[in-house]
Amino acid sequence: MIDTYRTKGLRKQLVKILQKKGIKDEAVLNAILAVPRHLFMESSFLEFAYADKPFPIGSGQTISQPYTVAFQTELLKVKKGDKILEVGTGSGYQASVLIEMGAKVYTIERQRKLYIKTKELLQKLNYHPKKMTFGDGYKGLPAYAPFDKVIVTAGAPYVPQPLLEQLKPGGILVIPVGEDVQNMKRIIKMNDTKIIEEDHGYFRFVPLLNNKAED
Repeated sequence: MIDTYRTKGLRKQLVKILQKKGIKDEAVLNAILAVPRHLFMESSFLEFAYADKPFPIGSGQTISQPYTVAFQTELLKVKKGDKILEVGTGSGYQASVLIEMGAKVYTIERQRKLYIKTKELLQKLNYHPKKMTFGDGYKGLPAYAPFDKVIVTAGAPYVPQPLLEQLKPGGILVIPVGEDVQNMKRIIKMNDTKIIEEDHGYFRFVPLLNNKAED
């Protein structure tokens, strides 16, 4: 597992691309610059690791496009020490970006093979979530709630109520909602009875499956 001058240089180029696309949060850009994305991908894709594109990682899942990772992270308004629930661990790249930013990350993955593979990888790369769980993301992690922020990295047909319930007052949920194409929503929980919902454009994600944790 090597991070070379070349891959570091490619990350600098990627950060410039993200800046041109409108990413402004310096903490987000610095995290993208620091996290070696090529180590989260299959070796056959190494030459494409720093292209601004998603790629398959097995189990029908993808590692998200860097711009999507940066965009969702920027919407979260991450502060150092934030307790963040991530629904959909996937490759572990998004979790690592959040950890690099100083967040305390709790993450859940529904694909067992991917869960095992990613858990081992994160340990090797020295990125340590507070909790990594195999299970149904729609249910969140009530035992560890409340959370300052929640990020969902798969397309949900609706906003799961448990995720809202597990947010602190003033907390932020970033979630792509829709079937074939998703509307990126930022939901701010003012209190238990009032939320503010914002729309932030359209994206395409793999689906978040309900009531399911797959082997």
